Amino acid sequence: MPHADAENKNNIDVVVTWVDGSTLKHTQKRQMYLANATKTLHENAINPHRWASNDEILFCLQSIYNFAPWIRKIWIVVDDETPNISNLPETLQEKISFVFHKEIFKELSSNLPTFNSISIETLLWRIAGLTEKFIYFNDDVFLTAPLHPSDVFDGCNPVLRGKWIDYSSIVNDKKSMEDPAKFHNYMQINAANIAGFNASRVFNAAHVIHPFQSSKMSELFSFYKNNFLQNLTYQFRDLNQFSPQALYNHSCILKKQAVLKSTQDHLHVYSGQERDSSPEEIESLLERALSSPDIKFLCINDLPKLERVIPDVKNWVTKIIGGFEKPLSFK
Repeated sequence: MPHADAENKNNIDVVVTWVDGSTLKHTQKRQMYLANATKTLHENAINPHRWASNDEILFCLQSIYNFAPWIRKIWIVVDDETPNISNLPETLQEKISFVFHKEIFKELSSNLPTFNSISIETLLWRIAGLTEKFIYFNDDVFLTAPLHPSDVFDGCNPVLRGKWIDYSSIVNDKKSMEDPAKFHNYMQINAANIAGFNASRVFNAAHVIHPFQSSKMSELFSFYKNNFLQNLTYQFRDLNQFSPQALYNHSCILKKQAVLKSTQDHLHVYSGQERDSSPEEIESLLERALSSPDIKFLCINDLPKLERVIPDVKNWVTKIIGGFEKPLSFK
């Protein structure tokens, strides 16, 4: 099937992944497969926070509508439940389409059900009708200022945010391997290794958006097919997996088909920062996201935890992303 932008190479779509792990159906299904696991699972793979939904996706979608109105279409990849988007502007709702896991897994559906975002991310490029160039959002990433296509792509080359890190000291360190906070580092290392880099030089992508070309992901799938197919077999996150975003990034860097952005235009409130920073320090960060035109992205990994120390944090975020046409309901 030709890509949706066959007639307009400048079309760009957004893909967002979403799940509500609090529903009875998802909880029961997840618990059944956890109980049947044949090996001890990593703490990063089983923390209920992994599937929590606190309607951050509404902030994410509204921010795209306000600050990137040029986006052609927004695809929300779901299991079998869909988020309630009725409070969003009708013109935004018209841009949204839901895609179910079985639609992107297709002939690989024997790997379903999956409770593993890494496995799902491995196949996002297979959405039928997706544009050649697309942007992947986690639902806890929000735009905070006008975003332009040139902020994401230089021609067809992705604009990457992150930094080079030497991870060689943790490669075989058992304590680090068991640390859920370092799990993401191993997904980056594994991807870099596949692309021909070693742990001493890994491009660690920032917690922001991820630009892709569908055709390049298809090429990587063909070239590293066994790696891709293996990545899908884990129903829960596993240290043997690789980040598909990181494989894409390293492959583009290797071919000199990527732009590495040197200035920081993003802010990240990580899970646990409410323990490491005072409420005043976090509010200062939120104020920067609100007032600085140089900041285009804000990631908040755990909104409920942050709300316990900053009760009006949702009001902060509403102001930062430009507000809603009608009151936002989280139920």
